[in-house]
Amino acid sequence: MSSRDPYDRDLARRMASDATVKENAGKFFDSTVRFRYSYNFTWLGTPIIQYPQDVMALQEIVWRVRPRTIVETGIAHGGSTVLFASLLELLGEDGRVVAVDVDIRSHNREAIAAHPLAGRIEMIEGSSIDGSVVDDVRARVRSGPVMVVLDSNHTRAHLLAELRAYSPPVTRGSYVVVMDTVVEYMDADALSDRPWGPGDNPLTAVREFLASTDRFVVDDEMEDKLLITVAPSGYLRCVKD
Repeated sequence: MSSRDPYDRDLARRMASDATVKENAGKFFDSTVRFRYSYNFTWLGTPIIQYPQDVMALQEIVWRVRPRTIVETGIAHGGSTVLFASLLELLGEDGRVVAVDVDIRSHNREAIAAHPLAGRIEMIEGSSIDGSVVDDVRARVRSGPVMVVLDSNHTRAHLLAELRAYSPPVTRGSYVVVMDTVVEYMDADALSDRPWGPGDNPLTAVREFLASTDRFVVDDEMEDKLLITVAPSGYLRCVKD
């Protein structure tokens, strides 16, 4: 550990293994989700709809991996899209965000297009698992490191199709980040208006995907230090070309 990096991996592991700490972290998540906690934040003026801990994790990954392409499914208001664009801007190279959503509402599209970082963003409207959309995304992937963030439809079937479609271009050392795997552990009553829930969600898709490939592993270190995350077992690091 260098003097510039005070992070202590062993301490983070012990923290995550502490039953009281884990219980308290779980209580924080469970008690805040009903207040739509993730809706409290913006990134450079754009609603991001993420927990701050995951925003921190995503910027760490981008800064370390230095991707030339970031593929994102699920745009919503565009906060995460702008986050990725801002990080690529700071890297100072020619990286681009390729963002897909089945329904890019006009006011969101206009706000993203008017953002100072819009030049880093390419938006595609359509289902992320539609063959023509997948082909369009792949055609826009540049040579160099590739990172993928999946945050659209959260059913097992949809996520599994996304993982199979978008994981191949991801480069060794980079990541596929699957958001909202936490749905598996949430109260089903809190998700009664959604087509996903415990037993049918991103985490069930991740488990099935990992059973079929040796290219990706769960980055337990990321989860250990975050404690509070919407993506438990969702930070998937690529370990093979």
